Amino acid sequence: MFGIGTLINTLAIIIGGLFGSIVSKVLNEGQRESLIKACGISVLFIAIAGAMEGMLKIEEGSVMSGQSMLVVLCLAIGTLIGELIGIENYFIRFGEWLKRESGNSKDQAFVGGFVNASLTVCIGAMAIVGAIQDGILSDYSTLAVKSVLDFIIIAIMTTGLGKGCIFSAIPVFFFEGGITLLAKLISPLLNALSLSYLSLIGSILIFCVGINLLEQRKIRVANMLPAVIIAVIVAYLPF
Repeated sequence: MFGIGTLINTLAIIIGGLFGSIVSKVLNEGQRESLIKACGISVLFIAIAGAMEGMLKIEEGSVMSGQSMLVVLCLAIGTLIGELIGIENYFIRFGEWLKRESGNSKDQAFVGGFVNASLTVCIGAMAIVGAIQDGILSDYSTLAVKSVLDFIIIAIMTTGLGKGCIFSAIPVFFFEGGITLLAKLISPLLNALSLSYLSLIGSILIFCVGINLLEQRKIRVANMLPAVIIAVIVAYLPF
């Protein structure tokens, strides 16, 4: 049985998406474009805050940076694996299928909205830690907090990118629900160090989503997802 936290998070995304869809009808194209930019900037700063928390520390009154090699190692190996597998293509194919089956075949922004929104709400330590807490302790407080954030983000993204963002509730439901079901098996693998690394790399991937929202360039973020798994593995290496 999926946890209450997963259900709350899924409903928050659906309701936020529906709210954004309604609001989008009263906005013109320029206003929707501005909201996309605003969402992109917001995602960037959320990601920067998470990444800096993992890379910066204060020693003797001075700010020191670290984990540069970790970032390079995880992103390089993870992206290579993702490119070889073609993870983003699977996301796109699923998005295309949802587009057809949901009657939104004429919506050109549907797939892009679905992929960007899914990556934004799925990547990160809150989804994993919250789902594990829900599965082992029946504590859904972390996912409840995440639900509020996701409601706001998806509402804004749907306003600018369309109905595809609403369907990000599907991967969130299965991702968080699956982790909740497997919580007792997964929790021993996530110590404090691995969670710290996971949060750092996840934040960098969310930063890449923000860049895509700002349309600076097209980064295949889904193909970078294995970097998160590499980050957890690195935490257990004896050096």
